[in-house]
Amino acid sequence: MENSQFTQEEFLRLVVRLVVEELHKWQLSVPVGVSNRHIHLNRADMDILFGPGSELTRVKDLGQPGQYASAETVTLKGPKGELKRVRVLGPLRNESQVEISVGDGFILGIRPPVRESGKLEGTPGVKVIGPKGEVELKRGVIAALRHIHLDPATAENMGVQDKQIVRVELGGPRGAVLNNVLLRVSDIYAPEMHIDVEEANALGVINDDRAFILLD
Repeated sequence: MENSQFTQEEFLRLVVRLVVEELHKWQLSVPVGVSNRHIHLNRADMDILFGPGSELTRVKDLGQPGQYASAETVTLKGPKGELKRVRVLGPLRNESQVEISVGDGFILGIRPPVRESGKLEGTPGVKVIGPKGEVELKRGVIAALRHIHLDPATAENMGVQDKQIVRVELGGPRGAVLNNVLLRVSDIYAPEMHIDVEEANALGVINDDRAFILLD
């Protein structure tokens, strides 16, 4: 029988190739951040919901620099139902924005379009109820488009750019390749992929799992 074993040199070359491939794959990866339903408020809506001059109470820093979860929560009320204890994220923004899942939309009785954060034209509104008052948002409810935050240096090392659409591989027993993942590059960002709870549960993904960008 012909001897099919690797020589030592061939084996070492194979090991080196596999290590290089794995390192390259790791260099194109970022941690995952799972995003639950939440709301961003502007100053005017904050004053109505929590009282004039009120401030958010920081309880937990998030993956993106300067972003945090606050102690404050609100209730969202739609045509069919409501969602209680929806977390307010800080800091305050120029326009209030609600980020929910598609399933949350069924509960509320509205259809949140899948949108990039801040792209609010033509989006539905919702009633927001706080401890001091209520606000009827005319627009601003979205299901966030899955996306990856990158700083410019990391994006350059990866060979990618702002607004590029990529595919991303997530591992595990229920892993999959996700299409239509938006890259957002800015010097105020840290590398992190954001997906919502529904996507994470479907894939068996938790915070700090790795997401691998596919460029081929």
